[in-house]
Order: sequence, then C-alpha cells, then structure tokens
Amino acid sequence: MRTSRTAKGVTACLAVIALAAGCSGSGGKDDEDTSGGGGGGKGVNTPRLKIAMVTHSGEGDTFWDIVRSGAKQAASKDNVQFLYANDKEAKGQAELVQSFVDKKVDGIVVTLAKPEAMRAVLGEAADAGIPVITINSGGEFSERFGALSHIGQDESVAGEAVGTELNTRGKKKALCVIHEQGNVSHEQRCAGVKKTFDGTVENLNVEGTNAPAAQSSISAKLQATKDIDAVVTLGAPIAAYSVKAKTEAGSGAEVDTFDLNAEVVKQLKAKEVGFAVDQQPYLQGYQAVDLLWLYKTNANVLGGGRPVLTGPAVVTGKDVPKLEKYTARGTR
Repeated sequence: MRTSRTAKGVTACLAVIALAAGCSGSGGKDDEDTSGGGGGGKGVNTPRLKIAMVTHSGEGDTFWDIVRSGAKQAASKDNVQFLYANDKEAKGQAELVQSFVDKKVDGIVVTLAKPEAMRAVLGEAADAGIPVITINSGGEFSERFGALSHIGQDESVAGEAVGTELNTRGKKKALCVIHEQGNVSHEQRCAGVKKTFDGTVENLNVEGTNAPAAQSSISAKLQATKDIDAVVTLGAPIAAYSVKAKTEAGSGAEVDTFDLNAEVVKQLKAKEVGFAVDQQPYLQGYQAVDLLWLYKTNANVLGGGRPVLTGPAVVTGKDVPKLEKYTARGTR
C-alpha cells in the first residue's frame, strides 16, 4: 500500500482505534440510525450527545456503509446517539440538514458533493450554534461554510496518484467513468488523472444508481473505442459494473478504481482490478463523530482550518492478505 506524498493538506496523526480503519444497499436509503454501534466496551461518562450525519449517498453505494460503521463505533465510545440520513439530490440533502438543525442536535456531519446547495443551511446551523464537520467531498468549501474541520482525501491529489500509477503500468488511453454528474469530487478526480497521466483521458458519464444502464454505457464505449487500455472508476460498485462491461465488450482494458470494499479486494486478488485508491471511509465517519465529541466536551479542533487527510493510498493485489479480514467485517 503506497500513500501519496504530494498531498497539499494537513495529515493528522490519528490514534489507533479498536477496529482497523477502513458505498451497500443500506447506504442508499433514507433512515435514522439511533443505535450506538458495534464494538461494545465501556464508553465515556460525558453527557449524552446527539450527532447527525447527512450524506449525498445514492442507492447501492457500499462506501457509505463503511463510513457509518466508523461513525457508529465512535458514537458507542463517546456516549453519542448517532442519527443518519441521506439523499442523492442536493435539495433533498439540504432539507435533511435543516431538519436536524430544527431538532437542535449537538453536531452535524455533512458531505459537500454539491457545495452551493449546502451553503445556506450550514449558515442556519452556525446561527443555531450547532458545530459542523464536513467529510469526504468539497473540502475546499468547508472552512468558508463555517465547518470546524474537513475529514477526507484531497481529490485532485488522489486523481494525480492514479495518473502516475497508470504511467507506471504503461497505459496510453484511459476512460474515467463519472457516475454522479455535478459531484465536484468526481470532477476533481478525473481532472487529477489528466494532470499527471502521460496518455489521453476521456470522461464518460453514467447513471451510477442504475447498474444495467451503467454497465451498458461502459460496454458500448469499450466496443466503440478499442484502444482504451484503462478504465478508471470513481467508486467500488462501478468497478464491478466495469469488470462485467469489459468482458461483454471483449476489451483488454485494465479496470482500476477509487475506493475499497470487500468486493474490490476479491477483484484485486482475482486480477480483475489492477489497483484501488483507498481513502479510508471508516476513518472519515469515526473521526467526524469523535472530533465533534471532543469539540463539545473539550473545545478541541483538529486541522487548523486545513483538511485532515485520510488518503489517498494505492492498493494492489499484494496488499490483499492484510486487508481481507478488515473488508470482510466492513471496516475497510
């Protein structure tokens, strides 16, 4: 596993936690999860807090199950009632955040995939005295929207790491598959690939929440453009569609992906996927809840206005033996 050394944010030295750090069907539904989370163990004796997380997750994205797993573990430790809701539409996500502001929760964790849609409601949170931590996407907007910290990876740097890895592998023409149009993180990833890749990169927009349509679009593109030798997907579920599309098209392109889950580890082991970029979603959920608890109980703020980086790290088949048990339990 190789971690990019070109990151432009602040990398924090994070404490070792009981479960190793680490987009599923349950991640794509609207709900409120009020369980303390797994892991057991004796929690703190600080006052009970209520912390909400609102993401832009769509249906079937296992990434967010891993984020929630980390958040629930921290909630269990920190005597926190953890609430979760999601909506892939920016307007819906903003309305969910507003609902938690109205409930006067003690803290909010939010993604900024479509940042401008969140500006006003985060202003409402600030006016209500509710601290906010952003995770995963839109890190450059976090401080200006009043958040305490941003937890995630620098998406441009992650894309650059992919471009460099493609060069190492001798690739010449890459297809970058964007499965959520308008998501600033996706655009940054593909732009990062283009910045460092010596070959050519073409973007392809697909409907990420419609597996048959996404697979069909990728297959058609590979059939029409025979010289594509690398398919870069921006999420683990799309990698699975791309592996099937590659077979369907009779293409020899290598499939590589952002994000890691149990299925991607199996694909790395089977050499169906060349490499993956791990941003440690478990850490994003865990640290966001833990940092809000630290802020509420001890006035701590991590990052000094700069992002707290959880990636990127390039993961290949040789990393499979040490990752299999963690991905199997949903923490990587």
